[in-house]
Amino acid sequence: MESPDMPERIATVSRDTSETQITVSVNLDGQGHFNAETGVPFLDHMLDQIARHGLIDLDIVAKGDLHIDDHHTVEDLGITLGQAFDKAIGDKRGIRRYGHAYVPLDEALSRVVIDFSGRPGLFMNVEFTRGAIGRLDTQLFWEFFQGFANHARVTLHIDNLKGFNAHHQAETIFKAFGRALRMAVENDPRMAGRMPSTKGSL
Repeated sequence: MESPDMPERIATVSRDTSETQITVSVNLDGQGHFNAETGVPFLDHMLDQIARHGLIDLDIVAKGDLHIDDHHTVEDLGITLGQAFDKAIGDKRGIRRYGHAYVPLDEALSRVVIDFSGRPGLFMNVEFTRGAIGRLDTQLFWEFFQGFANHARVTLHIDNLKGFNAHHQAETIFKAFGRALRMAVENDPRMAGRMPSTKGSL
């Protein structure tokens, strides 16, 4: 829980296009509560990993043109989530800024490193062993993280180091992403009120 002199880091962002209607609410200092209705079940499972392992409260409602495919919904969720993070985190004073995590699941192992740098960039090295998990095209994970990185204005490195089960590959990535987010957005008492950059802004 935040002290009385620290602002709440919460935000709600909506995105309304001819392809999707999405509302995302985040609390960066939450307890990992998750509620979602995206219409893409495996994506819901992955978003739950972000909330649970990041200790970030997430509330998501999404309606998309799923009769075409999942592409627009998955990409726009990444965009809207990124916008919500960018709004909630404020000017970034006092945060740790950098976060990293290695997460295993049986044979799979992934590493995620994030920097709330203000310079968007996704560097993702993942070779999924299957083209789809359930009905979800594994190429769409790149679209999700690209949308997030661009709109949260973060530098994001994602590497799947090993794994032959595509479900395990994806789950380790999202769990590591949640853990890295948790570390990066955490308030650092030694950095209190100061900008974690020699430039004076991020």
